[in-house]
Amino acid sequence: MMSVEITMPVYNEEAEIQEHIIKLYEYCKTNLKAYKWHITIADNASTDRTPNIGEKLSKKNAEIDLLKLTQKGRGRAVKTAWQNSRADICCYMDIDLSTDLRHLPSLVDAIVAGNDIAIGTRLAKKSIVIDRTLKREIISRSYNLMVKLLFLTKFSDAQCGFKAVSKQVVENLIPHIIDNEWFMDSELLIVGEKLGYAMHEVPVTWHDSPGSTVRVLPTAMGDMHGLLRLFVSRPWTTLPKPHERKTGTGN
Repeated sequence: MMSVEITMPVYNEEAEIQEHIIKLYEYCKTNLKAYKWHITIADNASTDRTPNIGEKLSKKNAEIDLLKLTQKGRGRAVKTAWQNSRADICCYMDIDLSTDLRHLPSLVDAIVAGNDIAIGTRLAKKSIVIDRTLKREIISRSYNLMVKLLFLTKFSDAQCGFKAVSKQVVENLIPHIIDNEWFMDSELLIVGEKLGYAMHEVPVTWHDSPGSTVRVLPTAMGDMHGLLRLFVSRPWTTLPKPHERKTGTGN
């Protein structure tokens, strides 16, 4: 039976962590029976009751663990949880559960089918986006267009917080992903595609969360800095391509 790690990066999410972790837990019990699954709450230096609630959840459920980091950064939290995992497939999703959980099996199945990276996309024809403001829609589409123009990539949505990767990606690509904040997603996809990792997109139903803690301006500035760094450094010109990597173990 293949194993699946589901990482939930959190920062000051005391208002919704319990409800949403339990919702994910109950969903996995019913819909991921074909896999040995595990949930990691990756707390990146919360200052509220988030880690306390996470610890209580982990003590009550063997399939839930709490990972406490002393530094902030969603990217850092995801990378640390994945690299600490021995799972065959590593996923992550945002704690607000904006992406409908019914797409999780499709994300996992895409990796089982032989893809290296699977991503949820809000920008495919079959995607359904609910209650997103016009401002955020314009920002998102403009950013993804910029990525395509700068790097000639094919994937449609760099920033949807709903992704899965293979064990080989965790072992061979994640150690080279530098960003520890929100740009981690984009860096993973850009570098991964340029190196030739097989990628699959899952059109998703996505509901905008009005209580999101994402700060648009600082995040956008970090993304622009990350894009410039990649455009100048072009790490895919020196990193080994998938067919050149050593075969991983455990799959």
